[in-house]
Amino acid sequence: TKILTNVFTKNASGSTFLEISPNKIRQIEVNIPKYEEQISIAKVLSDIDSEIEALEQKRDKYKAIKQGMMQQLLTGKTRLI
Repeated sequence: TKILTNVFTKNASGSTFLEISPNKIRQIEVNIPKYEEQISIAKVLSDIDSEIEALEQKRDKYKAIKQGMMQQLLTGKTRLI
């Protein structure tokens, strides 16, 4: 993430290329949410994944219907008035 990139850039040193010493890495503090909050976040993300999957299935179904209707129109089996 941008935040971690900024932290690493601030702690890096070197003229040819930037590097971070193991000691510097050990000194970097990383904020981690409480376990309960992690569970809540995971549930929200899982629900979003389920919704995306359902929408993708719906999209695929409509694509198949569209394909079938186009085929019927092109073969003359169905006519528009």
